[in-house]
Amino acid sequence: MPAEVSVIVPCYNEARTIGALLSSIQAQTFGSARIEVILSDGGSTDGTREVIARVAATAAPLTVKLVDNPDRSIPAALNRAIAAAGGGMVVRLDAHAVPAPDYIARCVQVLADTAAANVGGVWDIRPGAEGWVARSIAVAVAHWLGAGDAGYRAGARAGPVDTVPFGAFDRRWLQRVGAFNEDLLTNEDYEYNYRIRQAGGQIWLDPSIRCVYFARPTLPALARQYWRYGYWKAHMLSRFPRSLRWRQAIPPLFVAALVGLLVASAFWPTAAVGLAALLTVYLAVLFGAAILQSARGRDISLTIGLPAAWSTVHLCWGTGLLAGWIAAQAARRGHG
Repeated sequence: MPAEVSVIVPCYNEARTIGALLSSIQAQTFGSARIEVILSDGGSTDGTREVIARVAATAAPLTVKLVDNPDRSIPAALNRAIAAAGGGMVVRLDAHAVPAPDYIARCVQVLADTAAANVGGVWDIRPGAEGWVARSIAVAVAHWLGAGDAGYRAGARAGPVDTVPFGAFDRRWLQRVGAFNEDLLTNEDYEYNYRIRQAGGQIWLDPSIRCVYFARPTLPALARQYWRYGYWKAHMLSRFPRSLRWRQAIPPLFVAALVGLLVASAFWPTAAVGLAALLTVYLAVLFGAAILQSARGRDISLTIGLPAAWSTVHLCWGTGLLAGWIAAQAARRGHG
C-alpha cells in the first residue's frame, strides 16, 4: 500500500542530527505505516548515509529511502526527492529540525480544513550548541529585530501568509506549479511559495503546527547563513521584484546608508555627523532591546550576545542582498 504522506529531506553531512529527525518521524501520531521518508543526499562523507542505512533497516513500518543529489544544492535535492515520492501530500523537513509528535497529523488536518496549497507552522528555535553565544543567536533570530514580521518565527494567528518554513504541500499544487528553481541556491522556498500565490494558491500558517529548529551555533556560521540568504534573495527579487517586503528592504538600505555616509564623510564633514547619528540610534535600539530581553530571560549575557547576533544578521543580509543584486543585474546584461 503506497504511503499517504511523503516526507522529503535535503541533507549533506548531517550525521549529528539526522538520527533525531528520523526518530521524530517514526514517533508521529499520524502513524509511521502511512509515511515514507525520502532523504536526498549530496554525497555525505561524515557518516550520514550510514546512519540513514541503519535506521532504514529497522524502521518498519516506516519506509525510508535514500536518493542521490549530485548537484548538492537544496532545490535540486527537493526536486529529486519529489520525483521519488509517492504520497498525495508532500512534507518538506530539514535535517536540523525535530517536528512535534503531531506535526504531520496537524499538517494533514489543516490542509483538509483550509484547502490551501501549502501549510506550515511555527519554529521553536533552540540553540545549536552550548554556551551564551549560541543561546543569544537562538533568541536573536526568533525576535522581531532578527525576523521582522515573519510569523513562523515570531508567532502569529492562523491565516494566509507569504511563506512558511519547510511546508506541507498538496501534491496537485506541486504538479501545477512545477519544479523548484535550481538556479536559486537559497530562498528557493520563498520563490516557490510566491509562484503558488501567483497561480491562485494559498499559503497558510497555523501555530498549532510546531517544530523545533536548531539555530546556527556561532557568529561566523550565522554570518555565512544570512549573507547567503541575502545574496540569493536578490536573485529571486530580480525575477519577482514585487515580492519584496519592508522587513527585507531595511538591511540593504541601512548598509547602503552606512557606506554612503562613510565615503561622503571624507569630503563632507556633515556626513560624518550623520554617520555617527545613524550608528548611535542603531546601537541604542539594539542594546535597549537586548536589555529588555535579558531582563525577561534573566540572562545577562544577552545584553552583549543579542546586539552581536542582530548586527550580524542585518549587516550580512544587507551586504549579501546588495552583492546579489549587482551580480544578478550583471548576469542579465551579459545575457542581454
